[in-house]
This record gives sequence, structure tokens and C-alpha cells, in this order.
Amino acid sequence: MNESQTMLIVEDNDDDYFATMRAFSKANFANPVRRCTNGDQALDYLFQRGEFSAPDAAPRPSIILLDLNLPGTDGRSVLHAIKSAPGLQKIPVIVLTTSNAEQDIEQCYAAGANSYVQKPVDFEGFVVAIARLSEFWLEVSILPKSGL
Repeated sequence: MNESQTMLIVEDNDDDYFATMRAFSKANFANPVRRCTNGDQALDYLFQRGEFSAPDAAPRPSIILLDLNLPGTDGRSVLHAIKSAPGLQKIPVIVLTTSNAEQDIEQCYAAGANSYVQKPVDFEGFVVAIARLSEFWLEVSILPKSGL
């Protein structure tokens, strides 16, 4: 991933968000990161509505980390909206959530999730998971250019 490409993290839990950012720091991840704390805000960001309607307010993300259990519009609905929108559907979406329910996993892949990762309970496990995600999605994979 080139350092000018933006990552969007949709995460309502501050502890999980800051743990993710610490893990990125340990992995020398230097890309810009934007955060939305609920599903409605994520949809406004992605569709450049409301507070994100100014041209530079919401850079198109190259990758999205999405929690499922969000206040307001949940992550499942956000995923469906992303994968249903021609301008957004090619953006890789990694579901990063505490749920290991088979129904959630199946629904997310059926809706077009590119990966489904259960958040480890302990911080060290979380750091390892984020480092592995970073390595694969940001160093190994070639992502579509922003603005597709």
C-alpha cells in the first residue's frame, strides 16, 4: 500500500481503536488513518454526505477495517451498502470483530467481505493479529487505486 492511501477504521470502542493504532505503530504503518465511530457516520463518510460533504473531508479509503457491532447502523448494513455501491464495492473490507458466530461469518462473506477476523481478547494477541493483517493487506496484496 502506498503511503498516500487512506485506511478507514470503523470502530466504536476507543480501547480497540487505540490498540489498533499502537499495533500499526509497531508495524511502522505510516498511511493516513480515518476513523468513524458508528455505522451512520461511516456511511456519511463513504458517500461524502453531511459533515463529510466538502471535497477533501473524506478521502476515498483504499481499505476498510469494519467492526460489526456498532451503534446506529450496524457493521453488517455498512458492509452491504459498501458492496452494493459501484463506486465503493472494490474497496477491500476486513471485518474485525469480537463475534465468532458462524451466522455472522457466513453473512459477511456472502455480503462481500474480503476477510473476517475475530479480535483476540488479550492485547498481545490483538497486536499480533493487527500486525499480520497489516503485513498481508498493506504489504503483500495489491489494492485497487483509490477512487474506483
